[in-house]
Amino acid sequence: QVQLVESGGGLVQAGGSLRLSCAASVLRLNTNTMGWYRQAPGKQRELVALITSGGSTNYADSVKGRFTLSRDNAKNTVYLQMNSLKPEDTAVYYCYMMRLGYDYWGQGTQVTVSA
Repeated sequence: QVQLVESGGGLVQAGGSLRLSCAASVLRLNTNTMGWYRQAPGKQRELVALITSGGSTNYADSVKGRFTLSRDNAKNTVYLQMNSLKPEDTAVYYCYMMRLGYDYWGQGTQVTVSA
């Protein structure tokens, strides 16, 4: 059973920064696709950023240049560094893993950006 545990959410003012962490209960993170999605109230869940097993990253247009996704294989953890945060970044952020054809999700962490 894969477990993904997120941390690092919180309340921040516009223009501030937060770093989200996702610790996975599996080894060899670099053999899986991992990343982050988010869901704002009343909206569908949307992709924020993904990193493939080959190390390629993909970002939503709305976060390009502000968010950085990284992976620490030794710690079985992926990080989402979020800079220049905007009120429209307010959402529940979910860690995601695709492993052996199955999708896994974390429990979500709230990020709130005040104007």
